[in-house]
Amino acid sequence: MKILLIRPAPGNERFGLGPFFRVEPLGLEYIGAELARRGHETEIVDARFEPDVARRARRLGPALVGISGMHALEYDQVIGAARAVRREVPEAFVVAGGHAAAAYSEPLETPDLDAICMDDGEEIFPSLADALDRRRPAADLPGLRLRRGSEWGTTGRVEDRPALDAVPIPARELVARYRNRYHCLLFKPVWLVETARGCPFRCSFCSVWQLYGRSFRERAIGTVADDFESVGENVFVVDDLFWNHPARSLELARELRRRGVRKRWILVQTRTDLVCRHPDLLAEWRPLARDFDVFFGLEGATDSALRHVTKDATANQSVEAARIARELGYGVTGNFLVDPDWGEENFRELWEFVATHGFQRAGYTILTPLPGTELFRRYEERLQGQPWFKFDMSHVLWEPRLGARRFFELYAETWRRSILNTAGEKRWIDWIRQVRPSQVPYLVAVLARTQRMMKAEAYLREHTVRRRAGAVVVGAAVEGA
Repeated sequence: MKILLIRPAPGNERFGLGPFFRVEPLGLEYIGAELARRGHETEIVDARFEPDVARRARRLGPALVGISGMHALEYDQVIGAARAVRREVPEAFVVAGGHAAAAYSEPLETPDLDAICMDDGEEIFPSLADALDRRRPAADLPGLRLRRGSEWGTTGRVEDRPALDAVPIPARELVARYRNRYHCLLFKPVWLVETARGCPFRCSFCSVWQLYGRSFRERAIGTVADDFESVGENVFVVDDLFWNHPARSLELARELRRRGVRKRWILVQTRTDLVCRHPDLLAEWRPLARDFDVFFGLEGATDSALRHVTKDATANQSVEAARIARELGYGVTGNFLVDPDWGEENFRELWEFVATHGFQRAGYTILTPLPGTELFRRYEERLQGQPWFKFDMSHVLWEPRLGARRFFELYAETWRRSILNTAGEKRWIDWIRQVRPSQVPYLVAVLARTQRMMKAEAYLREHTVRRRAGAVVVGAAVEGA
């Protein structure tokens, strides 16, 4: 069977660093590896670099098309890609999958799609391909939302998720033509590696633990080590929670060192309380890369702010984890949540915390009820009419307590206190001195684009955009909407 897998363009990227974190579609590569093992002919098109997906569909003539929907702000782009494919290959069976699609499928339940994967794609999608190839009904397979005429129904739950090693190595050759365009800021090209999936914690703003039932699954040490050996010098480990299983993490680090694996740069994501309990993990992993960055979900500057989002950690642990990581030579980056219901005193608490503990190398996202989370269920009625492009964690989806203008003035001021502000303590020339001459044009583009995040008017121009009857309606002039 001929199969086309599509990673759609995200659409709205007027705020944030999205364009400077272009990473490979690892989930599609795992699916592609399993499809190849079963004898199917598969292509991946990354619409961020090759936007004409209709042309690729016309050339391949696929019988089955899979479209990745990883983020809520991409729902409209998934539907747009499905429509483009339909025009060229009307007989194709078109499926959406990915994290956002599985966590909250309702926006995708349209005539443009035939089915939605509700669990791990590398298990469900290849089984669907086999069923269609053998002319067996898709309704017999678990883990799908399936369209029957104008109605949608669920085919049944996936009772036992298979081991992650069922598909050992992703088919990275399917995106080889894009490889030099995958990057994280100045690191290029970048490879993604997954060593584990899921999270046992219960943060109210996160849908990962709810989608996977607070489970945590790990790939075998040998499989992960093989993957590390096979990729290039810049690696982003995409685990939802790195170092969660200390004994296994130590074993993996020692196996990589035994094999002589050492990278130019590694980035991992983890929790502050975990680092506080197990600094030995960081010591063991640090020699594996020349530069090693750790990203913390810092979320709040006070214990009350952390309790508000069920973080199950403390502000003191944020400070201590950063100290441990810095002493061991890690670069420390993090993210704080900014609540639309804040008063001015909450912003000042955050500014003082950042200044006191050196967290200027951090991002600030607006607390957003993402589909599939506890917060979304709590605020669902208030969110009616909001377009999906605003679910980028840079827009406010209801009227802030301080009023939109004052809130965005303080939010922009928060960003101005970050390391990205070229009008602040770190000037353009300070950045340029730290990079190779060939990187200067790219760095200038990054920094120029981020300055928009420090202007309240840029946020206000989009605050009144609403959706009515399937169309975006602008309550005031919106630049670029």
